[in-house]
Amino acid sequence: MENASALKKLLEKEYKYRIELHAHTSPVSHCGHKSPEEQVELYKKAGFDGIVIINHFLRYPSENGEEYLKGCDKKERLDFYCEGYERAKNHGDKLGVAVYFGAELRFDDSPNDYLLFGVDRKILEKVYDLLPYGIKYFRKELDLPDSVLIWAHPGRNGMVPCDTHLVDGIETFNMHPGHNGRIGIAARLANEAQVNIKTCGSDCHNDVDGVVGVSALRTKTLPQDSFELAKLLKENDYIFEIGGTSIVLP
Repeated sequence: MENASALKKLLEKEYKYRIELHAHTSPVSHCGHKSPEEQVELYKKAGFDGIVIINHFLRYPSENGEEYLKGCDKKERLDFYCEGYERAKNHGDKLGVAVYFGAELRFDDSPNDYLLFGVDRKILEKVYDLLPYGIKYFRKELDLPDSVLIWAHPGRNGMVPCDTHLVDGIETFNMHPGHNGRIGIAARLANEAQVNIKTCGSDCHNDVDGVVGVSALRTKTLPQDSFELAKLLKENDYIFEIGGTSIVLP
């Protein structure tokens, strides 16, 4: 046990930066209960160095949500979506927390969600036009060499099979307290599919049930932007922290 404890301390020292890869904010994500500023403050208090604002990006309102999509054109929707990140980024700069831009994509033909890292508004403009045609067409038509696409919470109820060759990785540890992510099933799927990238995320929407920062990506360096974060994920030089205490090798 002493050896294991020493190894844990060594890993925590080497991989000293803590990043939340999966956090939502209101009002962009209808299920979010914290403003961009409030979410950044929560993660600052939890001792995190960085947070990805990765709200839902889709074309049509989901059940009882995304009312802002009704009656808005493409530009208005993109303005609204990007504002959530920009507010968080501005507040993070004041507090000393790195804030990264992300998007949780949902294509018109499937209930699945996909996390896109290495993204900016110009990319989202292209993504928006391809959402009606499904992930296969999306991957064929849009070359994203500096981005990564991760299949989010594949073990959750309601998800449907996906060709894992179409994604760069799988979110094996999704820690949302209101859904059964079946992390064991997700991890086994990732191993069997031999995906290049495995990620973890708190899927944080609010501060109830202690969900803030319940998982972290621990890294040796702190990426400067969303594209550097995507590059780091491709390099696989990171570890997971689960529950603030357990170290997991992806």
